[in-house]
Amino acid sequence: MRAPLRHAVLGILAAALLAGLAGGALLLHAPASPEAAEAPGPAGASPEAAPASPPEAALPLPPEPPRLAEGPEYEACLALLRIDPEGAAQRAMQWEERGGGDGARHCLALALLALGEPDRAAARLERLAGGLAGGGPGGNAARASVYAQASQAWMMAGDPGRAYGAATLALVLMPDDPALLVDRALAAGAQGRYAEALEDLNRALSLDRGRADALVFRAAALRHLDRPEAAMQDIEAALRLNPESPEALLERGILRQLKGDAGGARGDWQRIIALAPDSAAADLARQNLALNEAGPRRR
Repeated sequence: MRAPLRHAVLGILAAALLAGLAGGALLLHAPASPEAAEAPGPAGASPEAAPASPPEAALPLPPEPPRLAEGPEYEACLALLRIDPEGAAQRAMQWEERGGGDGARHCLALALLALGEPDRAAARLERLAGGLAGGGPGGNAARASVYAQASQAWMMAGDPGRAYGAATLALVLMPDDPALLVDRALAAGAQGRYAEALEDLNRALSLDRGRADALVFRAAALRHLDRPEAAMQDIEAALRLNPESPEALLERGILRQLKGDAGGARGDWQRIIALAPDSAAADLARQNLALNEAGPRRR
């Protein structure tokens, strides 16, 4: 099982978290939605109040959410998420009023995520996972998937502490899932708990040596733990697996800069911009390039 939100948010979180691990020169956190900066609504708030219209940069959805129910109503609600998340939220609320149960609650939580309300979505997903029976559709794997969705949503909302807790609950159910270990490592790293992140990433890579993302994140943790040589070994391994990974190129550029190889760093960051100009990694690469250009003038 893979954490279902991983593909949706990796690009958003990874580059910003790597930058945060860079020692403060760049952005420290992934940008949260405007709603996340406000006090969240009560945990038990009624879903009757219609969610706000989606922001210009609505949050992405997982391509294949874990199935918590069966039947055409559930499938139709999930399908609507991609084209009309506000309509999906309204449909899920009406379905829940008619006794839609877990399927309706799941669709509503994902709709809130797509509408840019990750804090509300995360709280709902966590409650939903806690209430699922292990013998239901998908069993413990489905429960773990929903906890993983909650963990990713808490990260989007800027709350890595709760993200770490949700990922830990998922790992209780599926302790040998490498994607869940990577999720928890991201949450630990966002809190500066790099040794704990390293432990989870070591475990993830022992289970799946082909995870380029885990190699990149482990490199960032190793760098922050003052082990740059080991970090570079991981980055080179990640780039052998995926030569065009923006996150890996961003990290290698940081490592090269720390070694005094400004030209190599500049080359990596320029390549990110050429490969993925609209990515979070490209935004951070542009900031790094600007800082490098400004450096001599400041001195």
